[in-house]
Amino acid sequence: MKLVLKPHQNLFFTSDTHYNHKNICSGTSEWGRGSNLTRKFDTLDEMNSNLVDNINSVVGEDDILVHLGDWSFGGFDSIEEFRNRIICREIHLVLGNHDHHIQRNKNGIQRLFTSVSEYLYLNVSRPNGGKTDKFSFVCMHYPISSWNNMNRGVPHLHGHVHLPHDLRVSEGKAMDVGVDGNHLTPISLDEILGIMLKQPISSLKLPKDHHVEET
Repeated sequence: MKLVLKPHQNLFFTSDTHYNHKNICSGTSEWGRGSNLTRKFDTLDEMNSNLVDNINSVVGEDDILVHLGDWSFGGFDSIEEFRNRIICREIHLVLGNHDHHIQRNKNGIQRLFTSVSEYLYLNVSRPNGGKTDKFSFVCMHYPISSWNNMNRGVPHLHGHVHLPHDLRVSEGKAMDVGVDGNHLTPISLDEILGIMLKQPISSLKLPKDHHVEET
């Protein structure tokens, strides 16, 4: 997919918002209040409002948001409820393992998003004075160890593993853009470029995955 940014239009990435997910909120979780997998909020309303406010504080109405999956929990109605609270008009969703209602397009729910995909090879063009800067990213909910044009320096952006801030960047050009490692806030194209341009070209040593411990 190709995105052509307009002047003064910004691009942001995020993942794993888990809107309305009671078990990821420490005050309502059945995992135990001290679990390192929970977010430190007393109520779901507090967590949900924080997620919405953080998105709306950085992603403007005319900006673009790429969301790498696990959009919401708490039933089908949470999908549209969360979408209606976000002011950004253009949201591209890459499906996560908990987005089954959206994947099946229940009641035409995919209409809420500009695009819905399982995997996204994203080409971005951005005006820069009299020239155009071009960037590419491989976007998927899950971290993968090798990807298209990795050898040419194309970064891989993913979610799913809920890595903390100090572990969100791999040894190579791969990054967990999920909210849990990014202060519960989307991360901008410029911030990602500032990190990825310094990273060596290397395959991703897959991070420890808490989902394995659940089975």
